Formats: sequence, structure tokens, C-alpha cells
Amino acid sequence: MRIDLWSDVVCPFCLIGERHLELALEKFPHREDVEVVWHSFELDPTAPARIPGTLVEMISAKYGTSPEQSRRSQEDIARRAHEVGLEFNWEQAKPGNTFNAHRLIHLAAGRGLADEAAKAFITAYFTDGVAIGENAALREVAIKAGLPADEVDRVLASEEFADAVRGDEQQARALGINAVPFFLFENKWAVSGAQPVEVFVQALNTVWEETHKAPGFVTLDASDAPACGPEGC
Repeated sequence: MRIDLWSDVVCPFCLIGERHLELALEKFPHREDVEVVWHSFELDPTAPARIPGTLVEMISAKYGTSPEQSRRSQEDIARRAHEVGLEFNWEQAKPGNTFNAHRLIHLAAGRGLADEAAKAFITAYFTDGVAIGENAALREVAIKAGLPADEVDRVLASEEFADAVRGDEQQARALGINAVPFFLFENKWAVSGAQPVEVFVQALNTVWEETHKAPGFVTLDASDAPACGPEGC
């Protein structure tokens, strides 16, 4: 089973939604037959490498809320994250442009390390207070995630994988995806947002059953009717 996942590494509900999927997969008997494919989605493609001020100040300015409202919203997200074993140190968060992080995830995908790289960047931003838009910080995280230093340097010094990031985002627009996280199962069934674990469990089981039905006919008649066979009519 293939699950295409659109996400941003600074999206708090992506953090929680992806964890909910992980917990659902732990309960799924066919876990080894599931492939999760990461796709880029930038919440703010115009953001500078490092957004000045604190996360609370950025949220307050972006959405027109008071600092207190913004603080409460981050505290609530941190609480939700903690409930599923995650740590969101929002007071240390250093938001910024995520384009280069997404390019490095595409580099990692070519080595079968997309999951490791994406989760490394997510942890770096949400838990470790890493400046996610600064190349020096990205380089360190990417190398720790298992990517060769020379390949990381080559990507960061070029436009490599820029088209791949934009291609993911173009595909998202074509599919009508305007918010993340967004999970597309077998290119047909969709789950949007940080749904509860039970929703993901149900989605996994439903898609598996639908795609692994035994071959046969669907009977459309309502009752038995006269027919002929080898034994007679």
C-alpha cells in the first residue's frame, strides 16, 4: 500500500498527524507492506531564511491574533504533541524558509532515507530549536541523518532538486490540496489534517480490504432467478 504524504517540516499539525499515522501503523498487521512517500509543501514560500523574532510574535503578526492568543495556541499544540510522545519546544523554535530542507529530503529519497531525513528536520525544528532555514544548520542535521557531506554541500550550493520541490507543490495544487498534512492512500482515498489515530487505523484497514478483494463478480440481482447449468435447468 502506498501513502503519499504532503507536509512541511515546520507544520505543527503535520508533526502530530504524522505521529498519529505512525501509531496507527503499529496496530496494522500489514505494516511491512506500506510505503510512505514524502512530498514537499511550503507553508510560506516567501519566508526569509530566518524569520525575526519569536514564533509567538510571527504567529501573532501573520494571523492577526494577540500575543496571548498565539501563546495559548502553541501551548495547546505542545500539549497535543506531548500526548503522543513528542516534544514541541515552541519557545525555542526558530522559524524560517523550508525550501532547502525540502530539497535535502529529495536528496535523501534517492538514497532511501527520505523518512529519516524528514523526521530529522522535524525534530531539529520542533524539539531542538534549530534554525531550519539556515544552511549551516541544515547541513549538520542532514549529515547526522546519514547523508554524505559532499552531496549535502553540492545541493545547498546549487538549485538541485528545486524542480522536484516545485513539482510536488504543483501536484498538490492540481489535486486541490491547500492545507497539510494531507495523506493520499493508493492515489484514491484521502485523509486530511491531524486526524485521530483511530481514523488512520480505519483508513488503513479500509484501503487494504478494498485493494485486496478476492477476484469475483458483484451480484446485482436481488433474488434467485431461473437459470440453466451443467446439471440441467
